Amino acid sequence: MVKTLIFGHKNPDTDAIGAAISFAHFVNEQGGDAEAVALGHPNDETAYALKYFNIQAPRIIQTAANEVDEVMLVDHNEKQQSVDDIEEVTVKAVVDHHRIANFETADPLFYRAEPLGCTCTILYKMYQESGIEIPKNIAGIMMSAIISDSLLFKSPTCTPKDVEVANKLAEIAGVNIEEYGLEMLKAGTNISSKTAAEILNADAKTFDMNERVVRIGQVNVVDFEELTQRKGEILEAMKEETDKHYYDLFVLLITNILDSDSIGLVYGPGYREMEMAFDRPVQMNTIDLPGVVSRKKQVVPQLTEAFNN
Repeated sequence: MVKTLIFGHKNPDTDAIGAAISFAHFVNEQGGDAEAVALGHPNDETAYALKYFNIQAPRIIQTAANEVDEVMLVDHNEKQQSVDDIEEVTVKAVVDHHRIANFETADPLFYRAEPLGCTCTILYKMYQESGIEIPKNIAGIMMSAIISDSLLFKSPTCTPKDVEVANKLAEIAGVNIEEYGLEMLKAGTNISSKTAAEILNADAKTFDMNERVVRIGQVNVVDFEELTQRKGEILEAMKEETDKHYYDLFVLLITNILDSDSIGLVYGPGYREMEMAFDRPVQMNTIDLPGVVSRKKQVVPQLTEAFNN
């Protein structure tokens, strides 16, 4: 039997790791030979969920072609967000909830993409359609992924289906979703011991926007002040990353999970497109983004349009 590696995007969040774990279980229950791996270390939020549900963190890989011929992707499809040697392996399946960009294959594949708030919501539907029972710990990590991607149902990406599925998974996992969810999200806001580079890259993705390279990171906080006091340090780290990777724009979204607002730290010549996208000025490398909590729905489409104009 051919072994398959399943993984989410680089700098994995709770959905990237939770979806890999739950999809690998799904594939193996159908007689496959799949292993969930990761393209980076779990962040504090994800580590909290893994520990709570007694799940071992997936091992980290840098390349896949040295191990397998076939892979499956979850929570991403863009090659710059995937394993470095993605073009050297065959992608057999994708389960995702993002835009499709920079992606093509030589052979037919299974592709499941739906405009839902979380990849694990799609995977829950796949479990139900196939009649496969979801174990308690798998239900817990899937529920955690939905809580994470929806900011406990506050994000505009969250759909009624996400809420419905998360509550069903909470029943299987045996937890109070509101109490658990808030504690998990708070676990991800501990940034006092992190370097500026770690803050920038813990949850960051690179996007191609009309041949411009845009890097967007996001960090959750319960108080803006802790990070704004480190603004100079973070901007210096953004400059180093931009010079190294030739980004046209680097944005760090600082999102207050209690107030559902963000501010953005902005670096690079693409700051004018940032102003155009949000019809607001970037002042001293900072832009106010009231009501913005979702990179996928409230930042990437707007910036893509600005770079295309």
